[in-house]
Amino acid sequence: MSDETPQNESNRNADELELHEPAAPEVDDAKSAPVDRETAGPYDASEVPAMRPYVDLGGIKVAPREGLQLRLEVDERAQRVVAVSLEYADSLLQVQAFSAPKTTGLWHEVRTEIAQQLGSQGAEVAHEDGDLGPELLVRSAGTNEQEVRLARFVGVDGPRWLLRGVIMGRAASDAEAKAQIVELFRELVVVRGDDPMPPSELLELKVPAGLAQGEAGVQQA
Repeated sequence: MSDETPQNESNRNADELELHEPAAPEVDDAKSAPVDRETAGPYDASEVPAMRPYVDLGGIKVAPREGLQLRLEVDERAQRVVAVSLEYADSLLQVQAFSAPKTTGLWHEVRTEIAQQLGSQGAEVAHEDGDLGPELLVRSAGTNEQEVRLARFVGVDGPRWLLRGVIMGRAASDAEAKAQIVELFRELVVVRGDDPMPPSELLELKVPAGLAQGEAGVQQA
């Protein structure tokens, strides 16, 4: 016969429960990119001809096209360019490039973090599959109760970088307009550089050489 009282047995069971903490959710670190990324973009700097014309913004290069307006978003406190906004065909594409590990990707993890953050703020978040891979469609309240704002978050993992984009305006809901913005996104070139960087660090952006800040469309963020 066991000499263990019910109280002792209860304490032992409680101790056993404390030793078995819930496992952390597994993070998908696989790269997320179109199968033809190397030939159809978005490109790594090593994958495009050196003589092809681009607007050089440092960590990102933009292929010029008629009707495309470029604006640089600047963090006034840090005095640094933090994003590139491209206005085209009644749509807006805002892009940022980040350093990433060589063999693993960031987009799956980043996409989950964005969904959790915006969902906690009251936005409606839907996970969808697009031409670039997994993306988020976010619906949030506008300046009044009747207004609904739509934004699509897209991302592509490349060689040691992540290119992330936010699609707004007409392309957030119109399939034809979205296809034009996806084409614009795929024409971008990421310049990661050879220097070691921790994962998720924003690649440095700059005002194009030969242009004053006003001419480059710089806007304080």
